[in-house]
Amino acid sequence: MNSIIDSLKWRYATKKFDASKKISASDLATIKEALQLSASSYGLQPYQIIFVENPELRAQLQPAAWGQSQIVDASHLIVLANEINISDKHIDAYFENMTKTRGISLADVQGYSDFMKSKITPLSEEARNNWTSKQTYIALGKLLTVAASLEIDATPMEGFEPAEFNRILGLTERGLNASLVIALGYRHADDATQHYTKVRKPAEELFITL
Repeated sequence: MNSIIDSLKWRYATKKFDASKKISASDLATIKEALQLSASSYGLQPYQIIFVENPELRAQLQPAAWGQSQIVDASHLIVLANEINISDKHIDAYFENMTKTRGISLADVQGYSDFMKSKITPLSEEARNNWTSKQTYIALGKLLTVAASLEIDATPMEGFEPAEFNRILGLTERGLNASLVIALGYRHADDATQHYTKVRKPAEELFITL
C-alpha cells in the first residue's frame, strides 16, 4: 500500500467514472467501518449515512444534482444526511448506547449528559442544524482519506438541490437533511481531469506558525 501522502496525491475529484467497475464487498465493508469510526463532536454522530444502491432512485436524483454523470455512473452513491432539530432525545439515545457499550450506569455520566444538553439544546434550530451539517464534513474527510488508501475514487459534491434529495429519498420524514453527496468508484480512462497537476497553496502561504 502506498504511503498516505502518496494516496492523497493520487486522489482527485473524479469527473467521469467507469460505470462497468464496481467496488468489492470487502472494500465497501472497510469504507463503512471507517465511517462508523469517524470522529464527531462529543462523539454524537448527528447524521445518517445513506448508500443509494437503487439505480432508479439514482436516475431520479441526477436532475437534482445538475445532471452530473457521477450520480449514475459511480459504483456507489453516498448521501451524508445531518439530523435536523436535534434535541435532548438524541443526546439521551447517545448516552443509552454509551452505558450499554461501557457497562456503566447513567449516573456515572449524568454530568456529561447535562453539560451536552446545556450547550446544544438551547441553540436556535438553525444553529443546531448548521452544527449537525458541519459534522458530516468530518466524516467526509475520513471517507476521502480511506478511499484514497484503497485506490477508490471519491468525488465530494455540494452541487445538488438538498430539498429535492430530501423529497426523493424521504429524508425529511426521517428527521434528516441531505448535507453532502459522495460518488465512489473508479475513474474512467477518458477522464482528462486525472492528468491535471494538483493545484494547492504553497506551504509558506498555507501554514502559519505562532
